[in-house]
Amino acid sequence: MNIHEYQGKEILRKYGVTVPNGKVAFSPEEAVKVAKELGSNVIVVKAQIHAGGRGKAGGVKIAKNLEEVRTYAKELLGKILVTHQTGPEGKEVKRLYIEEGSDISKEYYLSFVLDRATSRVTLMGSEEGGMDIEEVAEHSPEKIFKEVIDPVTGLLPFQARRMAFNMNIPAKLVNKAAKLMLGLYEAFVDKDASILEINPLVVTGSEEVVALDAKFNFDANGLYRHKDIVELRDYDEEDPKEIEASKYDLSYISLDGNIGCMVNGAGLAMATMDTISYYGGKPANFLDVGGGATAEKVTEAFKIILSDPNVKGIFVNIFGGIMKCDVIAQGVITAAKEVGLEVPLVVRLEGTNVGLGKELLNASGLNIVAADSMADGAEKIVELVG
Repeated sequence: MNIHEYQGKEILRKYGVTVPNGKVAFSPEEAVKVAKELGSNVIVVKAQIHAGGRGKAGGVKIAKNLEEVRTYAKELLGKILVTHQTGPEGKEVKRLYIEEGSDISKEYYLSFVLDRATSRVTLMGSEEGGMDIEEVAEHSPEKIFKEVIDPVTGLLPFQARRMAFNMNIPAKLVNKAAKLMLGLYEAFVDKDASILEINPLVVTGSEEVVALDAKFNFDANGLYRHKDIVELRDYDEEDPKEIEASKYDLSYISLDGNIGCMVNGAGLAMATMDTISYYGGKPANFLDVGGGATAEKVTEAFKIILSDPNVKGIFVNIFGGIMKCDVIAQGVITAAKEVGLEVPLVVRLEGTNVGLGKELLNASGLNIVAADSMADGAEKIVELVG
């Protein structure tokens, strides 16, 4: 789950992390009101969407007076902002963050991430802030430094100071930077975050170390512990199909292909998408119905797949262990009849109650193409859609 920059900064304030003053605004009038309250000579008007690269896309404006604040607010609200993370369709700006300007002396990059290679939280830092970290990694990898954090001890002060030195933060500000990093780590762990990125972290003319941006991503499995974080969810920023799937505890991610997939188990779902791609097709989604799905759950999953207008065919690939093939079959039949199935459907069932599942499908009267294996099913749906 993602949240907006202004929400992230509110969290960081509670952990003693220095961030500029600012408030959210939903209209030009509200933006001007906030700017007046801030009383800063320079006001930053920031588009709030769940994507990076807003500055490069024209989503961050520097205003020198209230009239400019109003003008920029009118320009940004309702605008479709296209960044390298939104895809070509972009995202509509529905809220702004109005923030006091900062006297920036130098920009840096800082983040906490989960490193799969070490299975540890890792602090990453670079003196090349304000740019895409991917570009730095490609062109100047020696400027990216890492501190692997022991989960027993947490981030230690000497590690934070070493990172500050490696990032070439001025020596007299190293302790301030280290204190900020320790606050960031505490927020990361307390809130079950999976990513906390500060880009840029800045040193100001008044010799303060300030988090000028805040990008949080939270582990969905830990959200039950954080009702305050769940309340920050912005449904306008999420795919409606993914929101609907979450109501039924379905793992669904929308993709840009035209072959809908319904599979049980994340590994099998990935393998299914890879096999479809191998035969020249393009998956329209990742959908894992899980091991304990009911017929109702499968029915809703099927409806979600068919709600995507790009779907031209569906491949159901089920290996029944805990998940029974007859339950999947009944869900598919119910959903297909409710929504009026008009696209090709290929079904591969194997495992528990496979015979009963196939009997139900054969007796349903639906136009279903049976497959003997995952490869056979992928090849058939690609042919039917092609």
